[in-house]
Amino acid sequence: MFACNYTTSKNNSQAPAETKKQLGFNVQFDSSMNNADKQMIKNKDSIILRSSKETDFFIEPGGVYEKSDAPLLLKRVDNTKPFTFTAALEPEHNVKYDAGMLFIFIDEKHWLKFAYEADERMNTRVVTVRTNETSDDNNHEILKDSVIFLKISSDTKSIGFYYSTDNISWNLVRVFKNEYPQKIFVGVGTQSPAGNGNKTIFYGIEFLDSAVKDFRSGL
Repeated sequence: MFACNYTTSKNNSQAPAETKKQLGFNVQFDSSMNNADKQMIKNKDSIILRSSKETDFFIEPGGVYEKSDAPLLLKRVDNTKPFTFTAALEPEHNVKYDAGMLFIFIDEKHWLKFAYEADERMNTRVVTVRTNETSDDNNHEILKDSVIFLKISSDTKSIGFYYSTDNISWNLVRVFKNEYPQKIFVGVGTQSPAGNGNKTIFYGIEFLDSAVKDFRSGL
């Protein structure tokens, strides 16, 4: 549906341009959720994805709040084979919880969100949410960069989440068992749970048919 085969990098974060490693763009998304395909703009060196008001993916453990209406662009993946999915992203952080994100989607009750999100104090953080009927919620490092790299990798037995500011040195966020079915989806999305909408620019989205060699270093 959305063929992208160009190469790009973005250099307006804190790391000097010469220390950033370019990220290829070779992903073809074959489906979308919540009208993501209609809220996407594809440029020669980026994809811009917009969310509308109060869009989110989260199932509150107490059952008070449940939403699954943030736009996602998705690629079907054979989960019996290794893969690595990486993107450079620049989200708008207008209000708390605005985020750009990588996603693993199984169904509306089982999914994983890997986000660069504004917290309640408007600190921009790496955030992960793992949903199995209900969602956990994990706030990780505070970062000052406008553009960061996120990576998801699976060797079919384990899945690792990693972030980087330069696409060279990677930091482990979490590793967990790959207990998901043969067919899953990986993709990108953007959300604005407490706001009037936001956008995320993805400067590189790269899919490889191999896993990282070291799940601690992400390399």
